[in-house]
Amino acid sequence: MFTKKSQKKLKLCAGIFSTIAITQLIGFNSATAAEKVTLRYGPLKESASLIDLKKITENGKFPDSISTFTKRLTEQQSNFLIRGLKARIPLNVVTLNRLLDTQLGQTILSDIATGLDRKDDAGVQAVRAGLILAASSPEGLSILSFIEAYPSKSLNINVPQAVQVGRILNMGFWRTQQFMLAMVPRTNPREMRINRSFDPTKPGNNQVQILNLNLNDQQRQRPIPVDIYWSNSANREKPVIVFSHGYGSVRTDLKYLAEHLTSHGYVVAALEHPGSNFDANQGIDSLKAQEFVHRPQDVSFVINELEKINQATDNPLQGKLATNNIMVVGYSFGGTTALALAGGEFQVDSLKQSCAQRENKLNLVQGFMCRAKDLPEDIYQLRDERVKKIVALTPATSFLFGKSGLTKIQVPTLMLTGSTDNITPTLSEHIPSFARIPSRKWLAAAVGATHLSVVDPSLTDGKPGESKLSFSSREVVGDKAADVRNYTKAVTLAMAAQSTAEANQYANFLTSGYAQVASTRLFPFRLLTDIPPAAMGLMQVPGQN
Repeated sequence: MFTKKSQKKLKLCAGIFSTIAITQLIGFNSATAAEKVTLRYGPLKESASLIDLKKITENGKFPDSISTFTKRLTEQQSNFLIRGLKARIPLNVVTLNRLLDTQLGQTILSDIATGLDRKDDAGVQAVRAGLILAASSPEGLSILSFIEAYPSKSLNINVPQAVQVGRILNMGFWRTQQFMLAMVPRTNPREMRINRSFDPTKPGNNQVQILNLNLNDQQRQRPIPVDIYWSNSANREKPVIVFSHGYGSVRTDLKYLAEHLTSHGYVVAALEHPGSNFDANQGIDSLKAQEFVHRPQDVSFVINELEKINQATDNPLQGKLATNNIMVVGYSFGGTTALALAGGEFQVDSLKQSCAQRENKLNLVQGFMCRAKDLPEDIYQLRDERVKKIVALTPATSFLFGKSGLTKIQVPTLMLTGSTDNITPTLSEHIPSFARIPSRKWLAAAVGATHLSVVDPSLTDGKPGESKLSFSSREVVGDKAADVRNYTKAVTLAMAAQSTAEANQYANFLTSGYAQVASTRLFPFRLLTDIPPAAMGLMQVPGQN
């Protein structure tokens, strides 16, 4: 009799062998592997043999047959192309097969297929076959091994489309997927003993009510709208949860999560940050440096107001709010805000140096954080002692907290990342930052999730009467991201319960065992409490440090 572990291995092997078998159906054998590559740019076409392409990696010279293209390249572009041909993609055949079975894998296959002018209907299958065979070859997966394994005597490349795909599927992308899929530590059998009668993704028994407040911080002249989600079972035995939204977003960007937590007896206060919300979004260049400081102060102000509500005799929440036991949940810029409230220290002097060093090659999130370089002081410590734990969903971290800013955090911290987040990339914004946090911590990860995958569908589907966030077509949102939002609900609820009498009941939902149980075919989930030493080298990605 096979064990579950051996059954999984058999299923995986069957998947790989069936993929290789597909090559027979689409006419592949050793005699029909790609021998020639044709480059097409509009009406212009040029060809090179596979032998010529291999010589490029040996002598660094391009063949005359494609000189119309290559003579227009700058030295930097030429070197980049040569390095690309030499590069080995760090995925073995087992890991690659797992990846291609996910929703992300289907996107990868489709992306690559669009860059190839395949004239039959087997484009995606041909790409998969080429990738699997290349990964199983002695030299491993690379552009050249893929070309050599591709099931056709010639490979026609649409240059503009291929360049676009190459920018997305860069080495940082592949290393991130490798890291995510590989981070499955040995699981304690006790972690797998999940109480199947209780599903943390399902709503609780309490009816959700919403109290809308228009608060005003007169000292800072900031109007701060707040939605308080509560139920009749609210009590001081559970922490109060405060939500901080993302840049250019609104206080309902995690509405589904607020309703979920409230149905389980928690009180959630979702506030709006007036200097960086949807109405204030005129592009990153319009973001004022002081907003990085104002946001944590907004949260502290709201907590002060909740203390007043707790004392108000005419308020239904009187005496029900544990205002000295706050959990902050922040998304994106809100995650950065949560880290600051937990004790993370803004290190402006270090930020200025990083911004100057990368002045002409800042990525989106780095340019965003560099808006803080005009803050007048070098160090900002915005810790609120009433904040006892935080959940930071896809936060921006790298430049802002420097090398030691996050070592100041002393409260339990859950960080969530998505492997295809192009706004706050995993390898630059989350893994190194998570490693620096000294307190009890968890890193939850979703393979294939993008930056907006955790956002309420009402903001991405554009339902009537709701603001709609702008996003690229590559964002996995709405119904497609339902699995990601369910996992977010589970781990956030479990995190909130850790300071209640129900802590033991929820502890297993913060384990790698539950992450594996919760994983779906489309979205494998991972959870770590530290970064394995062997994985540290994967964090050094050129252009993302």
